[in-house]
Amino acid sequence: MELDDHAEELASDLGVDKEEVKSDLQNLVEYSVPVDEAKQSLRRKYGDGSSGGGGTPSAKNVADITPDDGSVTVTGTVLTAGKRSIRYQGSDHVIVEGQLADETGRIDYTAWEDFGFEAGDTITAGNAGVREWDGEPELNVGESTALSFESDSLEVPYEIGGEAELADLEAGDRARTLEVAVLDCERRTIDGRDGETEILSGVLGDESGRLPFTNWDPVPEIEEGASVRIENAYVQEFRGVPEVNVSEFSRVSALEREIDVGSDATTMDVGEAVRTGGIYDVELVGNAIAIRDGSGLIQRCPECYRVIQKGQCRTHGDVDGIDDLRVKAILDDGTGTVTAVLDDELTQQVYGGNLEDALEAAREAMDQEVVADEIRENVVGREYRVRGHLSVDEYGANLDAETFEESDDDPAARATAFLEEVDA
Repeated sequence: MELDDHAEELASDLGVDKEEVKSDLQNLVEYSVPVDEAKQSLRRKYGDGSSGGGGTPSAKNVADITPDDGSVTVTGTVLTAGKRSIRYQGSDHVIVEGQLADETGRIDYTAWEDFGFEAGDTITAGNAGVREWDGEPELNVGESTALSFESDSLEVPYEIGGEAELADLEAGDRARTLEVAVLDCERRTIDGRDGETEILSGVLGDESGRLPFTNWDPVPEIEEGASVRIENAYVQEFRGVPEVNVSEFSRVSALEREIDVGSDATTMDVGEAVRTGGIYDVELVGNAIAIRDGSGLIQRCPECYRVIQKGQCRTHGDVDGIDDLRVKAILDDGTGTVTAVLDDELTQQVYGGNLEDALEAAREAMDQEVVADEIRENVVGREYRVRGHLSVDEYGANLDAETFEESDDDPAARATAFLEEVDA
């Protein structure tokens, strides 16, 4: 059914002007409200007797809001408010997003107009749309919302302002404020939504840990070795872990003090780490039970650097491959398994030779598999302590290793500790 038909049906049912209903319906649909929810919202707005005869959505506490509500009236304190540009239906649109709270709970919101929200404001949003986002309700505040700023503040049991440490961040967080050190920074060109785009990417650190970042509108304050304060950052998932995103609306300022960065990674059992769904900096200990195919001497595409098979790149077709070394070792600690992926430098350590040595061995044997066989002989059956970045997807759990060292733990002591934990 076309939008015009939906509007005609609503106008007939409600006894109101079709063009007015069509305008309201079009606005809601443009704000990502599903058409059925939009129609229900307009029925409540104009009143058709199906919701108690009133056109105003019922007032609710934040904790009681569900995605089935369609629209609500809610009073709360703005915990965070940050601008971001999104691409919607082919056009750029600036939204304001953050969290709203009352004494019962918190809820994410998206405002499709700039109402002038600031952290600490207490507002009442009438006829605010509700949609489901990542399994949770989210408020949509737009043209059809009746918004008012309250003079009396609301006491809420949550911190106002968005200050956070890296370890506290989760994918989906919005309008966060961080004080971090720039541990690694690289300027590169990517194929963005408007063609080639220059960005900064790298790693941020604080006392709680490290996370990757992308600065979509490069600023001079973000450079390797700098300590900076970043306001209005948002967090998205990238390769299974949270990534800090710094946009054109973020505010970045240099700090006069240095940020102390924690040197220790979180140590976890393999099974526990896998259940997190992805963690950026983690240390695991496990036995190498196998070396997977695609290890040893490999070839990469000179264009995209992906591993190729028989001179074929999935993206670029026939290519002259670049020789490289890699290991994909399966580690098991009794709680789960993970594939540790070693780059060329770590592979040289476990192989006991460099790329030229590997090529010479393959030429002599007329078989490049001899390199992987040698690595299997050196690695399988030993226990390793590995630190790196874990991602979990439909293909399994993979740990991009930064360090890969034979463990000096006492196996008997670890087994005893594990049994005590199981019996506890």
